[in-house]
Amino acid sequence: MLRRGAGLAACAFLILCLVPAGRARAAAPPEPSELLSEPTSPAEPGEELELPRPERPAAPTPPTPGAGTGSVPVLKDIVEFTDDPKKIHGTIKVLLVLTVLTLVPSILILMTSFTRIVIVLSFVRRALATQSLPPDQIIVGLSLFLTFAVMAPVFTRANRDALQPFLENKLTPAEALKEGAKPFREFMLRHVRYDDVEFFVSLDDAMSGKLEVWRARGEIPGREVPMHSLVPAFVISELKTAFWMGFLLYLPFLIIDLVVASVLMSMGMMFLPPIIVSLPFKVLLFVLVDGWGLIVMQLVRSFGGSG
Repeated sequence: MLRRGAGLAACAFLILCLVPAGRARAAAPPEPSELLSEPTSPAEPGEELELPRPERPAAPTPPTPGAGTGSVPVLKDIVEFTDDPKKIHGTIKVLLVLTVLTLVPSILILMTSFTRIVIVLSFVRRALATQSLPPDQIIVGLSLFLTFAVMAPVFTRANRDALQPFLENKLTPAEALKEGAKPFREFMLRHVRYDDVEFFVSLDDAMSGKLEVWRARGEIPGREVPMHSLVPAFVISELKTAFWMGFLLYLPFLIIDLVVASVLMSMGMMFLPPIIVSLPFKVLLFVLVDGWGLIVMQLVRSFGGSG
């Protein structure tokens, strides 16, 4: 009985302590997190809650051309179209100069002696088996200066007949381009092969009738050959000539390799690479005969007179 009375007294004491705490919690204001997580008004059964829709941002207004410092001007804001050619003459000159500058590498490689020179010098380095000696920068730089030396008469004539008259407003751009292409055309016709020209001209349907006449004559008039047929024919001809010269340069170094390999085999040194022993002999022979001077001299002479 005493235990049961003590248990009932403890239960009554806990109830008296919890009831005031619950009333104080009910009277306290709700926390901000509870306001965000619980809806303000209870939803009816079967009714969906409607959440507030976010407002869409307004579409940006496109900038007005030429307005403000950060806007990009359009072409008509830069160049004003007019019937007076003097107002846009300077702009046309700038555009032509930029166009020519972008085409200079292709013109230098395809329409000059650069192709033959750089290939022959690369063959010399391969024949010596010196890996990357001389470096590519030396090979290309030497090829460029040799190209300028060989093509100096052509460049001088193009400057005299086309560039200077155009800058003095004596020739139109079309006339200047035509006059400037004449010395390059004559240079390429001097070193191109007849079979290569005939092949590339035969690819042009518009030139098929003239090609039959040229075959009957046994010659191709250089003035009538279009540039889009002459340039690739000239490049193919230069590749053939350069590879033939490279083959002739390889022969003496190949003989040295064969002699060294046979000596090593006769001595029983089969595991020693012949290139290690032959490299000093090839370099010594190349220096004693002044190989670089002879090759450069023969390369320049192979083009003859370029003017």
